[in-house]
Amino acid sequence: MITLPDYWMGRDREYALSLTPDIERNAARTVLLANSLLSRFGESRKVKSGWRPPAINSATPNAATNSKHMTGLAIDLADPDGDLDDWCMSTFGLAQLADIGLWLEHPSATKGWTHWQSIPPKSGNRVFYP
Repeated sequence: MITLPDYWMGRDREYALSLTPDIERNAARTVLLANSLLSRFGESRKVKSGWRPPAINSATPNAATNSKHMTGLAIDLADPDGDLDDWCMSTFGLAQLADIGLWLEHPSATKGWTHWQSIPPKSGNRVFYP
């Protein structure tokens, strides 16, 4: 099970001035949704990237300048073998993503981890390319 401290990665203390009530609410919801999907998957995963204040996001290689991580709306989880992404891409997994209200960055763009967000991308597609 993922906890909010897992999601914050200590950044809630180090960058407290950047942490707003909206980000806190978004993060709590994102963690809740991620835990719901992991429960349906049947395994836990470690947080690879949770909340990123602007200073962290700008120092993160290949991070989008408008990353949903900065607003608490995205989470990256370790998926070294790709089995979680494979499950998410299955017909059953896609139905679970839709039922829970998560969107998946296409696994081809996230080798070794999976990216979920709790808000639709610009395309509106359940599985999207960055």
